[in-house]
Amino acid sequence: MKKYIVEFIGTFFLVFVGCGAMVIDSHVGGSISHVGVAMSWGLIVMVLIYSIGDISGAHINPAVTIGFWIAKRFSIKEVLPYIVAQLIGALAASFALKYLFPLDETLGASLPSGTWQQSFIFETILTFLLMFVILNVSTGAKEKGIMAGAAIGATVGMEAMFAGPICGASMNPARSIGPAVASGHTEYLWAYIVATILGAALAVLVFKLTREKPHVAEN
Repeated sequence: MKKYIVEFIGTFFLVFVGCGAMVIDSHVGGSISHVGVAMSWGLIVMVLIYSIGDISGAHINPAVTIGFWIAKRFSIKEVLPYIVAQLIGALAASFALKYLFPLDETLGASLPSGTWQQSFIFETILTFLLMFVILNVSTGAKEKGIMAGAAIGATVGMEAMFAGPICGASMNPARSIGPAVASGHTEYLWAYIVATILGAALAVLVFKLTREKPHVAEN
């Protein structure tokens, strides 16, 4: 149960800080700035990995949970409880922001600035990179594990930095579902759910190919 509790807490603060930075930036005339928003996303991910990673793995993302299951690193019986905890955390954070900023129209919802097809492709690629980094930094030398939080946080911040203005750089179904439900902007929600899960699944397949042990020819 403690794993589910920290997944709820972790996803709550992920959405509260990340989407909160977006909401506050729009309310204070851009004082936080796009760079500040991107840094907020990256830093909260890093902080959460170092604080709860040893308890639940700090998935805080249904796409990551599903990715670990596809990679056979996670039990199928825990997939649904993890996702439920993550969704409840994201919804709780989004409704907290709605209470604090009742006049905000989007509450940091994931919305495409262009076509949904453009954002779908972006989100697939972005989540692919995130999941690929997660799988690689959690494999191998102990030193890589120590730097996992910094590497993953930097990946999220970097992707939010350059792709956020186009697609929102969600990379996380829970992060998109929470503000979409709270704000009522669910028109493109399906694309952000499908694209992020697809990107994570593709990353697992490529990871297995690149990490496959070399075949030794028989003499």
